[in-house]
Amino acid sequence: MGVKIFAGRASTDLATKIAANYGIPLGDVKVSVFSDGEFQPSFEETVRGQDVFIVQSTMPPTENIFELLLLVDAAKRASARKIIAVIPYFGFARQDRKDKPRVAIGAKLIANMLMAAGVNRVITMDLHADQIQGFFEVPVDHLYASKLFLKEIDKLDKNNLIMAAPDVGGAKRANSYAKNLNCGLALCHKHRKKANEIAEMTVIGDVVGKDVIVVDDMCDTAGTLTTAADLLIEKGAKSVRAFCTHAVLSGPAIERINNSKITEIVVTDTIPLKETSPKIRVVSVAELFADVFNRLIKNESISTHFVIS
Repeated sequence: MGVKIFAGRASTDLATKIAANYGIPLGDVKVSVFSDGEFQPSFEETVRGQDVFIVQSTMPPTENIFELLLLVDAAKRASARKIIAVIPYFGFARQDRKDKPRVAIGAKLIANMLMAAGVNRVITMDLHADQIQGFFEVPVDHLYASKLFLKEIDKLDKNNLIMAAPDVGGAKRANSYAKNLNCGLALCHKHRKKANEIAEMTVIGDVVGKDVIVVDDMCDTAGTLTTAADLLIEKGAKSVRAFCTHAVLSGPAIERINNSKITEIVVTDTIPLKETSPKIRVVSVAELFADVFNRLIKNESISTHFVIS
């Protein structure tokens, strides 16, 4: 029984690091593109009887999720022993329920398609909604970037620290960090008129003179994060740092981060940065994923990686 690690085009850099940490070269995948834009990925080496890890984050464009589906199908038809879809960033995770009439539950549809394609297991990180794990009828290993972020926070002066959630949805995550670090908790409450547009925001909790750390699963347009950071400074915070797992950073995100009062935003490499900023620092998840791969192959527990939910 052997192990092979492959990557879709969206996550080649991360997969290369994961394979290096695991101790094997990244598998050879070729993607043929037709003149009309249709594409066909193929494995350029045998996968028969192998445990195949396919690394691909599924952020837009939707070609990324479809490329993952095609790779899974190709592995199944090439007689792979097990097919593990490694999705560091699970796209469409914000569509986890019917929050208004006549809408799709996109996350469930993605789960259905992956299972239909032939996945035996899914490994992902910091899902926008934990219940997405239940959308699958195969095992899901849900990893958390908190293990990496806590190491970074340990490097800071923790005597004056307070955790903050940028919205009510992130309160559970921020509270878990606060318990782990034995510090206080603040909450930013926002009201939206529509998606990606904040009407108003207020701060609950005393942040005067505090070094605030905001934690969230993703940073998309950075509207919530930068509004929260500026408001926290207005309320008397000494500094504001943010730790966000997935650097979606779409639209005006970089400009907003540069123009905000935020000191630093720490993200992971689950999504490759299209544009960077002096205020953005990246920590890699490659070693963590490689260790999980190794434990799974050896049938060892991975619960030590579940530090914070």
